[in-house]
Amino acid sequence: MRYLFVLATLPLMAQEPSPLIIAHRGASGYLPEHTLEAKAMAHAMGAPFIEQDVVLSKDDVPIVLHDIHVDTISNVAKRFPDRHREDGRYYALDFTLAELKQLRVTERFNAKTGLQVFPKRFPIHQSTFQIPTLEEELQLIQGLNQSTGRQTGIYPEIKQPAWHRKEGHDITRIVLAILEKYGYKTKDDACYVQCFEYEEVKRIRLELGWKGRLIMLMSAGAKGSDGTDFAFLRSPAGLAELKQVADGIGPALDSVISADRQLTSLVKEAHVHGLKVHPYTLRTDELPKFAKSAEDLMDLLFNQAHVDGLFTDFPDVTLKWIEKKGSLTRP
Repeated sequence: MRYLFVLATLPLMAQEPSPLIIAHRGASGYLPEHTLEAKAMAHAMGAPFIEQDVVLSKDDVPIVLHDIHVDTISNVAKRFPDRHREDGRYYALDFTLAELKQLRVTERFNAKTGLQVFPKRFPIHQSTFQIPTLEEELQLIQGLNQSTGRQTGIYPEIKQPAWHRKEGHDITRIVLAILEKYGYKTKDDACYVQCFEYEEVKRIRLELGWKGRLIMLMSAGAKGSDGTDFAFLRSPAGLAELKQVADGIGPALDSVISADRQLTSLVKEAHVHGLKVHPYTLRTDELPKFAKSAEDLMDLLFNQAHVDGLFTDFPDVTLKWIEKKGSLTRP
């Protein structure tokens, strides 16, 4: 495969492929999200980058988990029935790593109904999976990089840092220290750090001194739960301000393409300010209403909007489409 061969020969971040394909929570369309098995499959598929959502355990160990809760991807309600908070939810931060390792991870389900979110994906409550630590995942990816000779990068998201700090835990400082321990320090290293909270993005760069690549995630809404003004950050003035600390943005798909299939100005404005654009998320089993098919969506994103990368639950589908197209239409 010509495209994958090129990836295998590029060890440096400066030569990253374009567009950049990021395995969203690993190959999560095929295996339970954020399990080491899903990450190994994404690596085998040739994903240039693999995403890690990171939260903390009670004993300050960074674990790879999409939410601060563990009740939608595990049997925590059965294993520790009395450990929920007043809101009825089970928080990772209330469990030690040793306790979290006792949980059996499964495909995502609705905590209230118990129904699987994506019915056609890996069967719920089948096989045996665990919550991995960030270090376990970095060791896996770097080990596969060595054994395969292919350089796959990492794309960690620091989840809800303001909430963690309110709870007395500085997740960002802990995560950055581990990234540096494993050799992710500069913009030449195969790593992007991402976060939805603007104050934390600024803190990462200006206070904590992170010298690697940094992405400002953006929800489609006007404001985030921490007060981040996404509407402003999507504006030309906001993007100009954002460029002072970040290297790119991670917007929702509908911030790039509107419901009536029209391109917004976001990608073009971001590029004016030298910002990369990596939107989320392509799911072949949950396409936006405006997309006729996964292929149609990729054509809109890559050949018309000219995004620089894409998060996908199905990295093989996206990589095969790019290989088939050969060369994409670029501005």
